[in-house]
Amino acid sequence: MAEPVTPVVKPEIEKNQQTDPKQDLEPGYLVVCWNDPVNLMTYVTHVFQTVFGWQRQKAEFHMLQVHNQGKSVLVRDTLERAEHYVHQLHKYTLHATLERD
Repeated sequence: MAEPVTPVVKPEIEKNQQTDPKQDLEPGYLVVCWNDPVNLMTYVTHVFQTVFGWQRQKAEFHMLQVHNQGKSVLVRDTLERAEHYVHQLHKYTLHATLERD
């Protein structure tokens, strides 16, 4: 005859204090595009569409920000990706910089 099995009760696990997810992530880096007197607005829009894969409306919004305010923060990303975007914009002769968020 088989012996009855007693159920195993798992101990209650305490929940760890929740940490802010932003603290666990790598600091963000901003890609900033600056105004210049050389490139045409249509060209800047085209570059934003090509580099970031944006729709025309979003690319035009950032182009107008660059034109009217002198600069536009295009993306916030990891250091490696932000550096990549800055290099891509430089290839198209746009003045872009990298800033820590």
